[in-house]
Amino acid sequence: MRPASLSFALLASLGLATGAHGFTPAGSDIVYEVGDDSFEGYYSPAQGDARGTVLIVHDWDGLGDYERQRADMLAEQGFDAFAVDLFGQGNRPESTEARQAATRALYSDRERMRELTLAGLDEAHEQEVAEGVVIMGYCFGGAVALELARSGEADNVAGYTSFHGGLATPEGQTWPEAVPPLLIAHGGADTSVTMEDLSGLVEELEAIEATYTMEIYSGAPHGFTEFDSERYQERADQASWSAFLAFLEEVL
Repeated sequence: MRPASLSFALLASLGLATGAHGFTPAGSDIVYEVGDDSFEGYYSPAQGDARGTVLIVHDWDGLGDYERQRADMLAEQGFDAFAVDLFGQGNRPESTEARQAATRALYSDRERMRELTLAGLDEAHEQEVAEGVVIMGYCFGGAVALELARSGEADNVAGYTSFHGGLATPEGQTWPEAVPPLLIAHGGADTSVTMEDLSGLVEELEAIEATYTMEIYSGAPHGFTEFDSERYQERADQASWSAFLAFLEEVL
């Protein structure tokens, strides 16, 4: 087992964990079809023997170099990583309004949200990824990961992780009696996803006796893992990444 904190420090020293020195993808963009629509994911195979697979769900700006970079970081740790595309090939919204519209379309059509995520998982399997899957996401992607966890529609998933994602359960939805382990990484200074949302999720998970871990990072705002942004907090990013690697070691 590689020490998680040491691994992250090594990546940071190479410029991979800051985004400040440019980024050259080590994996490949993968175009796939869902019905009549084209999507473009990203696959980064594990270095060495794969110890499992991580499915990454992007933030509200669509699949970009941030998700590619995270996938490559996971591949360096020995995991096959596949970043799904929920917006469609070439749809990478840049304005706040366009990003809100893209996410709103899926928040209002949860069935489509799940369908596209599962299609990405199917495409990952087409790349012959390792057995044992953890589904994780950032912000919007974190909400998607929890949506899939509540649905119980994904087979053979070992766990789910949300990084500063939406935590509220939509009206009319409930948690199943059995759900794989969950890791929630949340910023203590997040004003978009409140502590009330977090406590509500705790109550729901306790009611079904789920296995979960909540990590709360002091002073960390919404989006605290986003390299080169004003919201980035290095301490919370490194701590949450270490917690995630430990979670992968535990469930895969």
